Amino acid sequence: MTWLVPMPILLALFGAGVTLILGRRPNAQRAVSVTVLALIVAVAAVLAYRADRVGTQVARIAGWPAPQGISLVADRLSTLLLLVSSVICLLVLLFSLGQEEEQRRRETPISIFHPTFLVLTAGVSNAFLTGDLFNLYVGFEMLLFASFVLLTLGGTGERIRAGTTYVVVSLVSSLLFLVALAAVYAATGTVNMAQAGARLATLPVEVQQVIHFLLITVFGIKAAVFPLSAWLPDSYPTAPAPVTAVFAGLLTKVGVYAMIRTQTVLFPDNALQVPMLVIGILTMVIGILGAIAQGEIKRMLSFTLVSHIGYMVFGIALDSDAGLSGAIFYTAHHILVQTALFLVAGLIERRGGSTSLNELGGLASASPVLGALFLVPALNLAGVPPLSGFIGKVGLLRAGLGAHDWLAGVGVGAVLLTSLLTLFAVAKIWNRAFWQAMPLVENEDGKLVEAGLPLQPSMAAVAGALIAVSLALTVFGGPLFGFTDRAAHDARSGAYAAAVLPEGVR
Repeated sequence: MTWLVPMPILLALFGAGVTLILGRRPNAQRAVSVTVLALIVAVAAVLAYRADRVGTQVARIAGWPAPQGISLVADRLSTLLLLVSSVICLLVLLFSLGQEEEQRRRETPISIFHPTFLVLTAGVSNAFLTGDLFNLYVGFEMLLFASFVLLTLGGTGERIRAGTTYVVVSLVSSLLFLVALAAVYAATGTVNMAQAGARLATLPVEVQQVIHFLLITVFGIKAAVFPLSAWLPDSYPTAPAPVTAVFAGLLTKVGVYAMIRTQTVLFPDNALQVPMLVIGILTMVIGILGAIAQGEIKRMLSFTLVSHIGYMVFGIALDSDAGLSGAIFYTAHHILVQTALFLVAGLIERRGGSTSLNELGGLASASPVLGALFLVPALNLAGVPPLSGFIGKVGLLRAGLGAHDWLAGVGVGAVLLTSLLTLFAVAKIWNRAFWQAMPLVENEDGKLVEAGLPLQPSMAAVAGALIAVSLALTVFGGPLFGFTDRAAHDARSGAYAAAVLPEGVR
């Protein structure tokens, strides 16, 4: 059933073309988008099941064998992230459909939004499945194109400025990626990741380190690790709520996934372990300190996003099956929880009329449902037991302590400190937006009234469904950790290269 492997990419691109043709038939566009994304979820679930039960599935495009042709690889790691990302894309799309017609036209114009959103989905799927560095570059460029369009929807000056910043940073990282690709090809004669990994190991250490540094820098920009993360808090908060949510949940995780492949396939000896540990620690601590200093919910969540990327980098840098398993588990958890929080932030903005903590208050009494929708993922993000955030952090802590290294020990301390400060940050939002008195604004008749609009039931239901999916990670935390243990072992054992390359080809 290797023919299923390219289907998430093909379905998304096919859906993008159809919705573009149906630009003047909004109901048909919505139906096509939802159907396509539902099919992608189903395909991703089948691929994840088969990757775990049968083994890695490899599709060779146009029948060309590796390394001459492009291979799409569905192993445990790629299919888990593909499944989580496709669920996110489907639920975020459903959330966007809950907006009133006037708001939808302003925030997510249908003729533009649906085709671009499906191209974004195709780019994410391609990045997770590709076994070829140049095809990974193509996936990133698809994300760049779609991201700029989605960031600037509505055409406001604030969004154009944010989109320009994002594009400039992305173009710089793309240029560096091309330089790194040229270096890999010049040194190894291939851009197939499995074959390049085998050949890079035979090169002088200095050459390996230069190429390794280039790739980690590129993917560090994509993942928004410190000190390459300054662009993110200025870019994400200005976009419409559905766009911000899917960006926060997915785009940085594509960079994290690429870092995992770099560390396990291209450079399994992990020559940059110490710098990676330092980067992970600094990203955790500095990111969360930035979050605490903010007075606007979306910016606070953007800084927590940066901070928690540090957890994943820390797990990768531990250079162990346990560390990588914890990083994979935490990545899946964070995609769901961070997306849920940004969707809830959109509901807060709708109900309270703003996301500034100085202009909010009384939401707990005005909308108890909204309070519950915020509180559950917020506590999960902070790692409160027994939620999945706690399970993922325990896995990382055990891996850090098991490393028996002083720098890993510092990382363990950073994990604990960041968890406490994350709890402080979300408590700050809760106290000021939900518990303090609700401010009143003057209407057209000169009367003082509550700001904002009533909570849209369909949008709240979708956010609740996403939170329920994130809670499923708590209920099935044991089996999921078993899955990530097997995914980490596969990634570090050379099983990826053995599945991609024909026997005897190196």
